[in-house]
Amino acid sequence: MDRSDRYSRQVIFAGIGKEGQEKLARSTVVVIGCGALGTVAATALARAGIGTLRIIDRDFIEYHNLQRQILFDEEDVRLQIPKAIAAERHLRAANSAIEVEGVVADVNYRNVERLVEGADVIVDGLDNLETRYLINDVSLKQGMPWIYGAAVASYGMMMAVVPGSTPCIRCLFPSLPPPGQNGTCDTAGVVNAVPMVIGSLQSAEAIKVLLGVETMGLICIDVWSGQFSRLDVDPRPSPDCPACHGQYEFLDARFGVRTTSLCGQNAVQVLGASDARLSFDEVACRLSPIGDVDYNEFMLRFDIDGYEMVIFPDGRAIVKGTGDESIARSLYAKYVGM
Repeated sequence: MDRSDRYSRQVIFAGIGKEGQEKLARSTVVVIGCGALGTVAATALARAGIGTLRIIDRDFIEYHNLQRQILFDEEDVRLQIPKAIAAERHLRAANSAIEVEGVVADVNYRNVERLVEGADVIVDGLDNLETRYLINDVSLKQGMPWIYGAAVASYGMMMAVVPGSTPCIRCLFPSLPPPGQNGTCDTAGVVNAVPMVIGSLQSAEAIKVLLGVETMGLICIDVWSGQFSRLDVDPRPSPDCPACHGQYEFLDARFGVRTTSLCGQNAVQVLGASDARLSFDEVACRLSPIGDVDYNEFMLRFDIDGYEMVIFPDGRAIVKGTGDESIARSLYAKYVGM
């Protein structure tokens, strides 16, 4: 296959050229999370000729994903194919000249270093800040750049983290927000243009990192209000950032959400990353449009997709209807927030 013809419009672009295209063909990019951001970024990177793409995701495709997750179609939903496998199939069909590997896995502190082994760049397609802090730890420990991205409602953010050249994500956001404070796509919704813009910018930043080109800094957008901003960030790490000073607290499992299967109950207890008190009035206001909610001063009950969540004022939750801790973590991230 004549790669020069396939990538001719990139090769004639002065910022890439023939040598740059050959370097992309020798590169490995790992995309963690194959939802809205991940599908956009992975599609762009595959078509740009990244030599090896590894797509990691733990979830299956549902109809509501099709509104914004551009790699998938109704047949994938009907067949109940895992996102990572469907992504592999579609990307191979789009570009048979590259290697694509779909990995069905829940990324956590036990397996993350193995899953990103050999990567030149990691692209963030995640839906929670805790796992991003985990990726941040791995990035700094391994000296491996990663491209942060986030999209919810009508706004999004993106920044390349290049160890030794930029601050890390914990320099900008030192600690996890209290449970229930931040909206998610499942509680605040998302305009599909947002992940399409942010995911595209992530792919461009990944290519620039691979080619040794200076990155853009922190990009913030709001497609509804029309606000777009680029913030130059201080390249020096924050003096108070533990990750930049070799303390990999999330990789060492010192912080973050913890889960415990409750024996014989088909339920999982989820402990939040902090002990902040929840406002049940605010939580109920966010959740009532999407599921059945009932609460008193002691607990809030929320029914969604065949699961029941019992949420307590300290952020602790019991997820009933599953013994799978990864499912419980996912539900907690979607509806309580990390």
